[in-house]
Amino acid sequence: MVAIVFPIGCSSARYGHLKNLPSPLSSTVVGPGDVFTINVVGEKDLPLEYRVQPDGTIDFPYIGRLLVSGLQPQEIVDLIKEKLKENKILTSPQVSLFVKQYNSKRVSVIGQVVRPGNIPWIEGMKIVDALSQAGWFTPLADSSRVIITRLTEKGTVTVVISVDAITDGAQTDIPLQAGDTIKVIARPF
Repeated sequence: MVAIVFPIGCSSARYGHLKNLPSPLSSTVVGPGDVFTINVVGEKDLPLEYRVQPDGTIDFPYIGRLLVSGLQPQEIVDLIKEKLKENKILTSPQVSLFVKQYNSKRVSVIGQVVRPGNIPWIEGMKIVDALSQAGWFTPLADSSRVIITRLTEKGTVTVVISVDAITDGAQTDIPLQAGDTIKVIARPF
């Protein structure tokens, strides 16, 4: 892998090697704004879709409010099964959950893109995916010097990558994690 280190503008800041960008952490815990479906086998009258409220709860029929923020999907399934049994609603419930949107997890795309802002992070999302959701590059963008910033347990890691190299097939696309920032700078004239 080729190391890319660029000073930006008049700044003396230096950016790390691409190999120093840690692999993304997989995070499937749910949080406020996330949307998922819950299916209880044999219970067709129950709503299917739920959105985690700002206080981290969902309102589940027959059970009431459940605090789900910070839980893995399987932990939510286990909690619902437990409450259905505890409240004597079902004796051996079969419950499944599928997360449709992780709205609590975002990736920021800023700078020279058509639609800068925060986009929902999806498990497996890569840089090209995020840039596509942001409308791709503006005419002023320097697609050969895109800055990726990732917060890790050891602090912030910032690297510069070439999206041109990715789209040309010279470099593999880079997986993102929730909280990453992609900054597209303007080409120097």
